[in-house]
Amino acid sequence: MRPLLALLCLLGLVACSAAPADTPAPSPVAATPQAPVTPLWVDVPSIDARSTLVQLGLNADRTVEVPPVDKPMQAGWYRNSPAPGENGPAIVLGHVDGNDQQGIFWRLREVKSGDRVEIGRADGSVVAFEVYKVEQLPKASFPTDEVYGDTERPEIRLITCGGEFDHAENSYLDNILVYGKLAT
Repeated sequence: MRPLLALLCLLGLVACSAAPADTPAPSPVAATPQAPVTPLWVDVPSIDARSTLVQLGLNADRTVEVPPVDKPMQAGWYRNSPAPGENGPAIVLGHVDGNDQQGIFWRLREVKSGDRVEIGRADGSVVAFEVYKVEQLPKASFPTDEVYGDTERPEIRLITCGGEFDHAENSYLDNILVYGKLAT
């Protein structure tokens, strides 16, 4: 009698712990996150700057690649940064000039807080950012952590050269940096 009683108690516990038949199963957790949506174009209406985006990586010396200087109106997205709309700073680079022509970011220094930056993405969506800071700094003082470091929200960084041109080095001495947060 005792083994039968133990078996009945065990079956009762199992039956009590099972979910009723009409209770929906919990939703499965996604095993993999969705891939980021590739950015296709950038538009900064306040300075009439609009360009498609090429993907940029790293040079052999581990510096960030820039768009082709012989195509100064071409901007690029640093593909090792978050895609625009993801948490973190999406990095967009463009030339101030090149090939004896003005570049896509020729007027970037004119951008002001509150200006809008829009990024068109491969899924047809547009992500809008509001500029909250613009600065010109010597390249020797480039704020790497502030530009490339993690953020808790989607942000954007627009980067170009600026300031005085050093003919001996064939390079500008400064960078123009634009910081934007996701527009609400």
